[in-house]
Amino acid sequence: MGTVAIVTENILQAMAAGLLIGCIYGLMCAGLGVIFGVMRVINFAQGDFMMLGMYVAYYFVTSFGILAIMGPYAGPIAGALVAGPVLFVLGVVLHKYLVTRVTGIRVAGLEGEGHFAQLILTLGIALVLSNGGLILFGSEPVSIRTPLSRTAWELGPLMGDAVSIFVNKARFVGAIVSILIAGALYLFITKVRFGKALRAAADNPQSATYVGIDVEKAHRVAFGLGVAITGIAGGLVASYYPFQPYVGIEFVIVMYAGVVLGGMGSIIGAFWGGLTIGLVQQMSTLILPTQLQNTAIFVVFLLVVFIRPEGFFGRSAERT
Repeated sequence: MGTVAIVTENILQAMAAGLLIGCIYGLMCAGLGVIFGVMRVINFAQGDFMMLGMYVAYYFVTSFGILAIMGPYAGPIAGALVAGPVLFVLGVVLHKYLVTRVTGIRVAGLEGEGHFAQLILTLGIALVLSNGGLILFGSEPVSIRTPLSRTAWELGPLMGDAVSIFVNKARFVGAIVSILIAGALYLFITKVRFGKALRAAADNPQSATYVGIDVEKAHRVAFGLGVAITGIAGGLVASYYPFQPYVGIEFVIVMYAGVVLGGMGSIIGAFWGGLTIGLVQQMSTLILPTQLQNTAIFVVFLLVVFIRPEGFFGRSAERT
């Protein structure tokens, strides 16, 4: 009975951690899903935008006394939410002066529809952001240290007194905020007039132009929105995960895997893809060392793609 209880506790603990981390992964994947779904841009800099969101949240919380004013629960959330508008403005500016040169209708007739130039441009932006971050912030790992990140709720005991599940408070709060923001994004895309315009610009840019939709503006807002959402996810991760300027490469692979798993162009699918990756990553620790977590992720990724190439919410479902 003791062995069964231990195994059960380990499985439930891994599932709980996977669900919480997966929700935050889902939010960052949804941000990338907005950009790819609307613009068809392969953005290698998305992980570095997330890194900037982490630092914005970190300096907002630590330098302005937000924890003392708003407390350990609301303070980290406020820092993460502040990262959203900051990254939105940065995304809009970068799109206006750089990204717009290699996207949209102007590259529709080029070989590969401008994807080659997009790859080089976003990779260049990623290198500038990561190395610029190294110059500005230094190489020492930091995190937002709060009572939430150091404490957990106990669920149980279960199975008599043999099994208990511990839920990290910072991860739980981050998961709830991620679900709320992802839900708000879904409602914006499906119910709000401008959100529907974004979908129209994604489905058929030329037809959208004929009915009066400013496709370039729609792309600019989509890029800024996608960057902002991933920045917020980064702010939430910063409350429990140490980071440095090169942390983006650790998460950009997760983002792309989540987007592909969910179905290219599906925002809700991207969220579910990120959630799946979080579960696989944590459940794999039961049988594999930590260093092989990414291997487990891509084994499952390849299996899903082999069985269902269009992903969970592929072309047979709605885009959002």
